[in-house]
Amino acid sequence: MRTPLTALLVLVASVAAGAERVAIGPGKFESVLPPGPGITSMEVRRFLLDRKPVTNAQFLEFVRAHAEWRRDRAPQLLADSQYLAHWRGPLDLGPAAGSSQPVTHVSWFAAKAYCEAQGARLPTWYEWEYAAAASETSPDARRDPAWRQRILDWYARPSTAGLADVGAPPANYYGVFDLHGLVWEWVLDYNALLVSNDSREQGGADRAKFCGEGALSAKDRENYAVLMRIAFLSSLEANYTTANLGFRCATEAK
Repeated sequence: MRTPLTALLVLVASVAAGAERVAIGPGKFESVLPPGPGITSMEVRRFLLDRKPVTNAQFLEFVRAHAEWRRDRAPQLLADSQYLAHWRGPLDLGPAAGSSQPVTHVSWFAAKAYCEAQGARLPTWYEWEYAAAASETSPDARRDPAWRQRILDWYARPSTAGLADVGAPPANYYGVFDLHGLVWEWVLDYNALLVSNDSREQGGADRAKFCGEGALSAKDRENYAVLMRIAFLSSLEANYTTANLGFRCATEAK
């Protein structure tokens, strides 16, 4: 496990170099969704993760370079009718989409295409969960009642207010911002998060079951905030967009 001093030195070096991604892992942790019976911990390989969610300004540059992802050109098979709906125009952010705010109203297909254009990919669920378990001072704060309550308080706030700029709260242990408290985030394998005790149900699972009996198969029933996120992601289709769903990118560590 990386020591606090080592993590601090890595963060300082990354910031000094202007790095947009930081190295996380390798490490073992107990996921709320263990991959199989009798498996109590997950091994996460070292990977690089964006320090902040992708912003409107960054996504605008992507759309300018990849015109097929303009909101007036992207097919609804890949992005629904609300794709980039908060922008004033196909290439104009306007007052409702601040340049430093996280981009939302973006489908999984669009987020995946953006990351691929950066030579990256979306993080997997286990990578995201591993990084998001960290508080400002601990690599795994999931047993910290105060930290968990702070996340739950975010879920309880009305979503009518405008989004804050990325990077406003302090970074976590790894130097990553806004994994909680700003937007939900796409992950690469979002559609594989439902689990079942009957292997015959895999691939044909009823997503509505997750909020009821499906949730009972999760290991950490007390980690309500993470279970809420899994339930939300599991309810989506790849072309869906919402006003509070963004993303960030990851890469394999060299």
